[in-house]
Amino acid sequence: MRWGYNSQMTTLGKIAFLGSGETSLAGGRIFEMLARFIPNPIRIAILETPAGFELNASIVANRVADFLHARLGNYKPVIDLIPARKRGTELSPDNPEILKPLLQANLIFMGPGSPTYLARQLRGTLAWDILRARHRLGATLVFSSAATISVGAHVLPVYEIYKVGEDVHFKEGLNFFSDFGMNLSFVPHWNNADGGIDLDTSRCFVGLERFEQWRGLLPAENIIIGLDEHSGIIMDCEKGVCDAHGVSSVTVMKNKSMQIYPTGANFSLSELGYCVKIENIEDGIRPEVWDMIRAANSDDQTPPADVLSLLEERKQARARKDFAESDRLRDEIFSRGWIVQDSKDGQKCSKIV
Repeated sequence: MRWGYNSQMTTLGKIAFLGSGETSLAGGRIFEMLARFIPNPIRIAILETPAGFELNASIVANRVADFLHARLGNYKPVIDLIPARKRGTELSPDNPEILKPLLQANLIFMGPGSPTYLARQLRGTLAWDILRARHRLGATLVFSSAATISVGAHVLPVYEIYKVGEDVHFKEGLNFFSDFGMNLSFVPHWNNADGGIDLDTSRCFVGLERFEQWRGLLPAENIIIGLDEHSGIIMDCEKGVCDAHGVSSVTVMKNKSMQIYPTGANFSLSELGYCVKIENIEDGIRPEVWDMIRAANSDDQTPPADVLSLLEERKQARARKDFAESDRLRDEIFSRGWIVQDSKDGQKCSKIV
């Protein structure tokens, strides 16, 4: 037997994208901001897939883990590395044994590596389905650098063009946002200047000229989000708002228009074509994933005393039609790890998994 959740029970987690600098001061501030909204205990899963082809893939992931242990020390996070490096091996993104921590993670991170490798290794795998399912259950997702590129609809093959010398082309991305009616592609390192005055390394090292060629290959409806170095955005899917963070700005390009949002600015997710079309939380994700998540989170479903007290306060607020207070209490209950639903029979409270 599976949950059979309907769309009203879906609580989409926040999503953060960083142009670079996941272990920088700016990146740390974004992680800390996100942590404030995650119910305790914070369980962080770091996927090694983006750099799975590298001999030091675990070292790359460990650096992020060490940074988060220090930066989020006040939250006492539980951090697991997920060595899902390559299909067809023991460390495969389809190996359920190494994916177990992912089933309970409420913050999932993917970062540096190869965009095309990540898309090729993760597409259609058990790990990818679990990540998507966890997000629908409220988990926060954080993508940086290569991972930022890969989760979009179309991948900019940075290494193939910049290092190998292949003609400008695109690869199919993981297209995470297709579930929500969005056609997005991401370009980190947007304002990169490593090449100095002699070489244009903006637009993720390929330069403006080749970027424009790449953009011309994409469908007209595709929206491109450019993320400056040490800058990023946080998407709040529940509120339908996108906030710019970091040291610089983000750029949104669609059709023939371009809009730049400096740090501190916010805009509606509708600007990115946001249109939730998930009618059932289980849509598009294999049934066994939901069974695995339920089994991994089948602890006591009785709310603790403090949550029960808040539920009673909320019941009284709704009785006197103080809906602002009711919403505030609902959010407070959510921050403690529980989701409240209203039905004709009254309030129902279920644990966030």
